Amino acid sequence: MSFLGNLSANTAKQRIYLSVTPGVGLEMIQMDTATNSVANYAVRDLTYDEATRDIADYEEFKTAVQNMMQELGVAPKCEAIVNMPVVSFGLMQFPLLLPDTSITGGIQSEVEQLYVFRRAEPSIAWQDVPSAGQNQGQGNESRQVVYSAIQKSVIASIGEALASIEVSLVGVENSLTSTLRALDFAGYAQQQMEPNTTWNLMIVNSAGYSIVSLSGKNIVDYYEEPLAVKSFTGEELYNAINQSAQIALMSSPANYLFILSDTDQVSALLLASKLQTQSSVTVLENNSLKEQDSIVPVGLNVLPNYASKISLQAVGVALSDTSDYPLNMQFTGTAAASAVEQVCTFNIGEKEITLTANAAMKLVGIFAAIIMIPIVLISFLIMPKLIESNQTKLNNVNNDIKAIDEEIAQYKSSQSATTFNVKTEVEKGIKGNRAKLMNYVAAGESIPKTVWLTYFMTQGDGLVDIKGVATNVEDVYVFFKNMRDSLIGTKLRLQKLEMTSSSVDDAVSSSSNTNYNFEITNMSADQLNALLSVVNQGGENNGGNNQNQKPQQNNNPPQSGLLSEQPIQENK
Repeated sequence: MSFLGNLSANTAKQRIYLSVTPGVGLEMIQMDTATNSVANYAVRDLTYDEATRDIADYEEFKTAVQNMMQELGVAPKCEAIVNMPVVSFGLMQFPLLLPDTSITGGIQSEVEQLYVFRRAEPSIAWQDVPSAGQNQGQGNESRQVVYSAIQKSVIASIGEALASIEVSLVGVENSLTSTLRALDFAGYAQQQMEPNTTWNLMIVNSAGYSIVSLSGKNIVDYYEEPLAVKSFTGEELYNAINQSAQIALMSSPANYLFILSDTDQVSALLLASKLQTQSSVTVLENNSLKEQDSIVPVGLNVLPNYASKISLQAVGVALSDTSDYPLNMQFTGTAAASAVEQVCTFNIGEKEITLTANAAMKLVGIFAAIIMIPIVLISFLIMPKLIESNQTKLNNVNNDIKAIDEEIAQYKSSQSATTFNVKTEVEKGIKGNRAKLMNYVAAGESIPKTVWLTYFMTQGDGLVDIKGVATNVEDVYVFFKNMRDSLIGTKLRLQKLEMTSSSVDDAVSSSSNTNYNFEITNMSADQLNALLSVVNQGGENNGGNNQNQKPQQNNNPPQSGLLSEQPIQENK
């Protein structure tokens, strides 16, 4: 065997795989690649703080790892790869010729907008993924990347805790990558992962839900919606998820919808019955609600009461060194290494030589220098002649570049100072129309038969003003409660409720049909006054009517409300 081969063979270290899985705890797992089953598994309780996106107690983490290593007979001085819940994940597009360092900087600028990274520096992992045009064999002048970010302080803390028990941290995975890898390995999404097959993966956990749009095994879009799952009970939780996810699913139509629940509070099967979708739906319980004993085959060494707790995330991180799944974003473990210096041995004839890892690397560097010296000398003899013969061509090219730069500068100076940014305008339109659509859907689903609307104004920034008439007070309150439950977080209030009768005698008359005017809004008093001013100005422009006159019917369309193109200025 060669010298480098001896180094590799004698320095191989045992590797363990850990998964911080909210709802389960801390899992330690090892896979048997020969039988494609779980060879060893142990689990301990561990608290994960969803607010700070960090392990709550690293002493508890270190103690749990030590106990599981003793339980599974794992010797110290081993290596570890750790799976952590997703902190930040997404897709971005960059110019095709942009260097990798600039891409990392662009991603860092994006993730630093999150509250987590306003207090902690992010560690970035990313890789190129095919865009829609590339999937169809078309040319593309942009570069699409998928990225993930986690706090550098979290990686350092994990590394220090493991180093204190003589375990070297070599990598950190994110839970989404591990989940996709496990779904591929176990064959749960085999049909969905066929090439050019569009499908959505909806993952529900205790912090909300995310929707991953894929084409086969390639991610094409990602959407995340925070949701306080623990604040809902029973049917309210499923209704909240349904209302929130409906528009996101309509925005990403696909052949299949795969619903995966990582929390005991949500049944994937029950959620599937609530969602309205044209996609073929598949569900998987990655929680205590699962019907099978284990989501993957297990060996005889795995205790029966452990098998039911094995998560997809743990299986996925255990496959990080063997799976060929195309998505593989791993953060490098840069924290403290093992306190014991590594050594390697090799044989020269019958003599065995032992070297530390640093000494071996220096020896390899000396061999490389000896080989490179003749190459460097030849290069220095030939390069001057090549430089001299091509200097004139280089000068001509530089002159051409200078002339082109001058033309570009002249062209830019002649352009208008204001340009139309298509992407910005499209994103602005989608965001505004999404809020309006949710308001329209909520009104359509919430209105009783005895209530009719006379005025409906909604804007992309979430402002709503609804006026209408009802035959009785009870139905007004039913409509108001339905709207408030459908539009969570909009802070709707019942602004006005009054009888339409002109006198009290008419109201109490048994023969009169008394109706009730009402107004539901989340606008402030200043915004309502501004809205009234816009309506009055529209009446004067259409014929000099004062503010007490009724708006004209049919001939002149209203200047505000459902068809308004004049935004209500918010009070600064």
